[in-house]
Amino acid sequence: MAIVSISTELQMPADTACRLAATPDVMMFVLAPVLSLSRENVPPPGTVVEPGFSATGQVKWFGLIPSWRHTITLVERSAHELYTTEHGGPLKVWNHRLTFEPITENSCRYTDQIEIEDGAAGWPTRLFIRLLFPHRHRRWKTVAAIATASR
Repeated sequence: MAIVSISTELQMPADTACRLAATPDVMMFVLAPVLSLSRENVPPPGTVVEPGFSATGQVKWFGLIPSWRHTITLVERSAHELYTTEHGGPLKVWNHRLTFEPITENSCRYTDQIEIEDGAAGWPTRLFIRLLFPHRHRRWKTVAAIATASR
């Protein structure tokens, strides 16, 4: 297995960021507009999901181009960490750990750590992560700005 990590600093408390990460609507926001996932069995906006929650949906690129069906399962959730297992289409292994490490009372270091297939089978996925995840982290900064403005 190969592990790819990317981190950024967010101007919001770690526990707030982690709680927001456990809401499907925030997950969809940070992927948009590059990727979307149909909301077939997803709870209403604002719902914080708990370990054991699983959803499967159709992936679309830029909201238009249908792709594979993707399944995400929340395995663990703590005050500062989420861990999901995911698979679908070309992604045979996608174990995703999101950590929100407190820096100060009102800031945290957000890290995406993704365990994927190694070797030749994993290189397209590693490229995908390197292209998409900086976008995710920029969108997370928007989430932080919105969350802190509403306090």
